[in-house]
Amino acid sequence: MKSNFKEIIDSETPVLVDFFADWCGPCKMLSPILKQVKDELGEAVKIVKIDVDKNQPLASQYQVRGVPTLILFKNGKQLWRQSGVLQKDELVSIIGQHKN
Repeated sequence: MKSNFKEIIDSETPVLVDFFADWCGPCKMLSPILKQVKDELGEAVKIVKIDVDKNQPLASQYQVRGVPTLILFKNGKQLWRQSGVLQKDELVSIIGQHKN
């Protein structure tokens, strides 16, 4: 996953990474919100979900301490991160600030 992940976040399109866990209640709440964000923004954003239990080295590398943790990348650079659930409008606004 690690080499693949590097290719994914090196994209010129913003990539929103959702570090989540199956057992996490707030992660389950966030999932339909991320779908709404993708439906609204379409090709303007890529959304990638990373299960921290199955990808512990990657979670450690990005210092994910709690789930859900969202990190926005563009051209391999981390532009924004936050833990917890955000509403669709907040996420759309944050991604919009980093589109260009």
